[in-house]
Amino acid sequence: MVSAGTARAVADLGEGLILSTVEVAAPPDRVFQALASGEVTRWWVRPGVFDTREWSGDVRQGGRWLASGVGGGKPYVLEGEFVEVERPRKLVHTWGPAGAPPAARTTVSYVLEPAGAGTRITLRHWAFASRETCMATCIGWETSFDELSRLLAAPD
Repeated sequence: MVSAGTARAVADLGEGLILSTVEVAAPPDRVFQALASGEVTRWWVRPGVFDTREWSGDVRQGGRWLASGVGGGKPYVLEGEFVEVERPRKLVHTWGPAGAPPAARTTVSYVLEPAGAGTRITLRHWAFASRETCMATCIGWETSFDELSRLLAAPD
């Protein structure tokens, strides 16, 4: 059995790109479910900074997703469109504040690969216009992936 891994994330602020990886103690189909369902509200959090409270999505190419919660003490709503859905290997979607023009959106790609008795998740998140937003989001991915690893290591 794979034990819960420690997430790592790095940001290339000049390119507006985040790379993150974590190995989790669950098979790819279980990980995909956690990435593309209401379970997002259980791991996409950073205590005291942001708390995702609702998530909905039509997980298919061209389908939309919506997440809302509280960040920095204020409500937020994020939305996007699924660009690629290759269950349970790959998920790609756009990401941005609700109502933002397409040019203001970033893109997130998750690649899931078997790793021993678990799964390695490799995330690429790109097209950040702001260095500050890129860095803050990088920290958020690391803490959220740590939480996802803990969630998936727990017995059902």
